[in-house]
Amino acid sequence: MGSLFQRARFASSRAVIPFLLIAVLLAGCEAKSEEAAAPPPPPEVDVAEIVVQPVVLSESFTGRVEAAETVELRSRVSGYIQEVAFEEGKLVEQGDLLFLIDPRPYQARVSAAQADLAQARSQQAQAGSEAERARVLLGRQAISQEVHDQRQSALSNARAMVDAAEAALQTAELDLEYTRITAPVSGRVGRAMVTRGNLANADQSLLTTLVTIDPIHVYFEADEQAAFASHALLSGEEPNSLQIELGGDATRQFTGTLDFIDNRLNPNTGTLQFRAVLANPDGRIRPGEFARVEMPVARLEQALLVDRKAVLTNQDRRYVYVVNENNLAERRQVTTGRQVAERTVITDGLQAGDRVIVNGVQKVFFPGMEVSPQSVAAAPAADIPSSDDQPTIAAREE
Repeated sequence: MGSLFQRARFASSRAVIPFLLIAVLLAGCEAKSEEAAAPPPPPEVDVAEIVVQPVVLSESFTGRVEAAETVELRSRVSGYIQEVAFEEGKLVEQGDLLFLIDPRPYQARVSAAQADLAQARSQQAQAGSEAERARVLLGRQAISQEVHDQRQSALSNARAMVDAAEAALQTAELDLEYTRITAPVSGRVGRAMVTRGNLANADQSLLTTLVTIDPIHVYFEADEQAAFASHALLSGEEPNSLQIELGGDATRQFTGTLDFIDNRLNPNTGTLQFRAVLANPDGRIRPGEFARVEMPVARLEQALLVDRKAVLTNQDRRYVYVVNENNLAERRQVTTGRQVAERTVITDGLQAGDRVIVNGVQKVFFPGMEVSPQSVAAAPAADIPSSDDQPTIAAREE
């Protein structure tokens, strides 16, 4: 009887266990569903406040590097090249010997001219003695007036012969000097066009070229609208600085000074020529290089700036996300202007004090979504001193 009771009790216990397991599982599922139903916290995004500040607008123009001075060396006398005294493509100093033409024929002409001068001076001395004697004899009435006048005329002719002989000697000495062709300016010399042993014809044969390297010039042309727009900014007495990039290489950027504006527009192209001067002490900048010049063309006293990465594009429309006072992300369509380093000028759609999402825009899935804004500083931009000593930013066309 006792064992039967124990078996019945054991059987009832086994029947209760499944119900207990089912209850535990149901309780766990309910806890998980309640946890899943809890909304996630708003995503954190970086926001920057829109600021207003003066901006100098600039445009980019293409140009070419040219030497400040370019010399085509030609011989002034004819003769055979005796020596090429320079290394092609190297730097030379003003006065350095470059070519030597065989000087012997010209040295002989100098000697002949010196002999002619000595003879003319001897004849002048004789004519002077005869003229003085004739003057004395005429006073004693020992010779006629005609003879006196002839001797005075002979003295004048002798003096003229001396002057001619002196001029001929100077010409011969100049020709001898011209056999030494020296560098008229300091700079970089090109290749020798006429080599040793070849004939150089006076004023015809191009011997080599020479270009100055420091400073060096950058010429560029601006269209009529930009040229006149920049007039107000470039007409001051202070030198105007320009940013110049060479060869399309962002690592080769230089600051030049505008030193020339042409006095008329080119009627064929409708452009005005400008020139900037660059320091080039090491000679690394060479004539003929391509240059891109950033030139200021206008100034905005009140400009709204926003980080470039905050501006999104939908087809041909541009927009940003603005966080309102309830921390909701609002989509705001904007009109953009020119670039200012890492920022963009906003011409319409925003106002000062708006908080724009600059990082974490990908976390905003729809307009009106709640976010957790974290204030950050705006992206830096290069400052340029303005006329009133306030910070000014240089902007370029996008």
